[in-house]
Amino acid sequence: MNICLLNDSFPPVIDGVANVVINYAKYLQSEHSCGVLVGTPDYPGTDYSVYPYKVIPYQSFNTTALASGYRTGNPFVGKAISEMAAFAPDIIHSHCPASAMVIARILREQTDAPVILTYHTKYDIDIRRNVKLKPVADEGIRAMVSNIEACDEVWAVSRGAGESLKALGFQGDYRVMNNGVDFAKGRVDETQVKEVTGEFDLPAEVPVFLFVGRLMTYKGLPLILEALKMLAERGKDFRMVFVGKGPDRALLEKKAEELGISGKCIFVGPVYDREKLRAWNTRADLFLFPSTFDTNGLVVREAAACGLASVLIRGSCAAEGITDGRNGFLIDETAEAMAALLEKVGDDLPLLREVGQHAMDEIYCSWEDCISVAYDRYGAVLEEKRSGTLRKAKKQPTDLLVSMTAHTMEEQARLRRIGTELFNDFKETAVGMMENIQEAEESAEHFWDTLAEDIQRDLQEFYRK
Repeated sequence: MNICLLNDSFPPVIDGVANVVINYAKYLQSEHSCGVLVGTPDYPGTDYSVYPYKVIPYQSFNTTALASGYRTGNPFVGKAISEMAAFAPDIIHSHCPASAMVIARILREQTDAPVILTYHTKYDIDIRRNVKLKPVADEGIRAMVSNIEACDEVWAVSRGAGESLKALGFQGDYRVMNNGVDFAKGRVDETQVKEVTGEFDLPAEVPVFLFVGRLMTYKGLPLILEALKMLAERGKDFRMVFVGKGPDRALLEKKAEELGISGKCIFVGPVYDREKLRAWNTRADLFLFPSTFDTNGLVVREAAACGLASVLIRGSCAAEGITDGRNGFLIDETAEAMAALLEKVGDDLPLLREVGQHAMDEIYCSWEDCISVAYDRYGAVLEEKRSGTLRKAKKQPTDLLVSMTAHTMEEQARLRRIGTELFNDFKETAVGMMENIQEAEESAEHFWDTLAEDIQRDLQEFYRK
């Protein structure tokens, strides 16, 4: 199969969904011998040729100041889409319902390949965060849902993610398809742990709590700080490590200082090396993830890969598959509940190790296994399409616009091909003419050289006589 993966983020931007696309591309190619193409907004200065599969960057606009460091792709770039169409995808798999999904719909018009979308995160929250005018934000959310309903099949990374989408007005069906973890299963060697974490103030007898991810207040991070203040007031020592970056880092550092716990909080910054992240997960005693925003919480599975248990909000998407006290800990969404749990289990390292081991055994899922499931589903979708049983995508008001855009781009591509062929023909003719001229010049040059030699020889003979 040829698989076209589309997303609005890809390195040099690193986030959870970009990481998903990287792993899809890697394992579809290496384990299932698929042809893989990735389409993504262009980040100027990035070398996309380093990947073992084709990456087509398309025009983007600099919206990094408005969209938390992200550029916005232009989905109406005909040349890039023509390149994608020439790849002849069997499956178009979009991982974002914005510009990537518009491109997916245009590509479907040109190639007739079915479109699958994976709903990864609560994009409506990001829309409302970045668009301050409510009517504009509402219209943006409606457009997003319409884009999603135009798919042939929708995947959600958790049941909670799917239900969140339905709450926005989505009227179709969805299929839960879990994401995997690219961490090797097992704890990191102590020597490597010391190399990575040794420079930080982490006393051996003091419990270490960890958070990994984008530093955004809506991930429940203020709740962590408020709980830790209560813990400190009860005479409990600890270290809280935040790994990651985000627009709210300064705000969180200020809050930690105001609460009087800044000396116990360590903001490491982003860590892109996966082995170093494994080392942090191995060094920590408990992973704190009180987010009700995240729809899957891959970081929880990454922690589990290293035998690290997590504290999660009861009923959240990240808590799916977690049994309280068995392979993780569930609390109500309050600082008081977090503080009470940390006080209860924070010093009981044997218990934390036992629960962490259960997490490793029960909720860990490798990318190899997850991509195998996705690959099988791709095949089933293609078979349903061939047999005529694939669910018809819901008609959308923008279908005509997408169709007209696709056909306009096809006509532009056809004219480009004709123009290129004409130019090549002209170039070949011109080259032929230049070759003939060059041959004539060489013949003339040879004639005059020979004549000059004959005259010189005749003169020499004349004077000799």
